[in-house]
Amino acid sequence: MPKKKRNYILPLKRRKEKKTNYNRRLKLLLSKKPRLVVRKSLKYTYAQIIKYKKDADQTLVSCSSKNLSKFGWKGSYSNVPAAYLTGFLIGKKAVKNKIKSAVLDVGLQSCTKGGKIYAALKGAIDAGLNIPKSEKTEEMFPSEDRIKGKHIKDKEIEKIFNSVKAKIEKS
Repeated sequence: MPKKKRNYILPLKRRKEKKTNYNRRLKLLLSKKPRLVVRKSLKYTYAQIIKYKKDADQTLVSCSSKNLSKFGWKGSYSNVPAAYLTGFLIGKKAVKNKIKSAVLDVGLQSCTKGGKIYAALKGAIDAGLNIPKSEKTEEMFPSEDRIKGKHIKDKEIEKIFNSVKAKIEKS
């Protein structure tokens, strides 16, 4: 007796678990540029520059907001100034490793106006990384006051922010 063919094809595991949008990923990969991947958790902001390889993606540069303590950061690691400094740090590391441009990959995270993802993107751009952006994207960037931490009750944050940014520029 001949075997019956299945009419239904199971979706990929990561699509079924709602972890990967393969259509969006394909569009990013077709640009043939490294991706600036920004992820946020409840405690930290993570940023990586990843290059596509057939076998597996290759991480070229990575950092998290935890790394800011090496530069003297004493504030929260999960706020907008920390996200900006994380983006600034990864941008400086990328430029040092001769990575000139990248495209932003936010994954399945929701993007809100003035949020941590756009703060990290602005930091990477300010560090000298060439990332394509539109006018609509620029409207999503947090204000300079939020980036510097003026909205935070602790008044020392702005001074700490400026000193950490200066240390990152020197390194």
